[in-house]
Amino acid sequence: MRELIVEADGGSRGNPGPAGYGAVVIDAATGETLAEAAEYLGVATNNVAEYSGLVAGLRAARDLDPTATVRVRMDSKLVVEQMSGRWQIKHPAMRPLAAEARSILPPDRVTYEWIPRAENKHADRLANEAMDAGKRGEQWSPSGSTADLDAGGAARSAAPVKGRGELRDQPRPTRTRTTPVATPDTNDIRAARNVASEAPTTGAAPPDLGTPTTLVLLRHGETPLTPQKRFSGSGGSDPELSDTGRQQAERVASALAARGTVQDVISSPLARCRETAAIVAARLGLDVRIEDGLRETDFGAWEGLTFAEVRERYPDDMSAWLSSPDAEPTGGGESFEAVAHRVGAARDELLAAHTGRTVLLVSHVTPIKTLVRLALGAPPEALFRMELSAASLSVVAYYGDGNASVRLLNDTSALR
Repeated sequence: MRELIVEADGGSRGNPGPAGYGAVVIDAATGETLAEAAEYLGVATNNVAEYSGLVAGLRAARDLDPTATVRVRMDSKLVVEQMSGRWQIKHPAMRPLAAEARSILPPDRVTYEWIPRAENKHADRLANEAMDAGKRGEQWSPSGSTADLDAGGAARSAAPVKGRGELRDQPRPTRTRTTPVATPDTNDIRAARNVASEAPTTGAAPPDLGTPTTLVLLRHGETPLTPQKRFSGSGGSDPELSDTGRQQAERVASALAARGTVQDVISSPLARCRETAAIVAARLGLDVRIEDGLRETDFGAWEGLTFAEVRERYPDDMSAWLSSPDAEPTGGGESFEAVAHRVGAARDELLAAHTGRTVLLVSHVTPIKTLVRLALGAPPEALFRMELSAASLSVVAYYGDGNASVRLLNDTSALR
């Protein structure tokens, strides 16, 4: 039996925000790219975009060979775990999308595999191409894609790909939202998909959205590097808390215990966060779970240096870093764009696993600012316009329609 590989991805610039997906079908035996699909979705969430990419990829694989087995490879742990049946699908907008994906091919012929983002570059690029095309008011076209070149570099045409009931190789206008297809078996699915894409952008949220999932964001307490304002990321010395930092953690623990609302505690894997989280969790009578996606940026060669020292030693790299979210710190550190993708993926998994609960996330400056920025739909440069003190609290609530509400930022009242 023939085996096909589907690689799919999706993204949302704002979550919810302008969104798109990409999918590619590959012959498992030869490694040949057989088909591509991509589409601008209008305003939607990351999860909707990722599931839409999965649906398009599975449809493309079925149209190429309805008897084949399919191995799905995605960097969304949420989608992989939910479609594999290991995680429950709690979000109402996700259930019909998952049902649609399961209906395309017999479940016993489809397997799911999580892969790192670096191994999903083809689908990621297609998703970004679709979003870029949508921003220009154009439809996505495969003409500039690597799928148009075979292994020897000779030009070829991408195979026709069906997606959402329409041929991908036929010209059609770019949609700014998911348009329902007038067939009896898909109307309910399309309507559910529009839950995220048609969320109101102004005014109060509908009253029937249920209990939000609330993320309480705690920056770790001071370390010996904090007062010196030195770059201290995930690639540095991993300092522990100072005495001042431990006192700060104790005071925050007392304040959170008095509120009595935190139900789960999740921490970055770095020592300063684990120590802060342990102090708070002990007061709350809870366990601490580690989430790697909450770790601080890797600042590369800048680790341990002050801003002024970096400016003096690496002026060009610093200027690029301040002006572009894609620029990396000297020596192979992480760009703000890479951190946003990592943090956004961790957030989506946490929201799926803790629906309706209040969760304390103990993390760092960049991840916390990124969560706030994404909730606001603000541009990357907004990171430079937020203050986040050691042991400060911020709060973001996430609702069933995909919208988020920033309720608190940089609260240090517990320390006074």
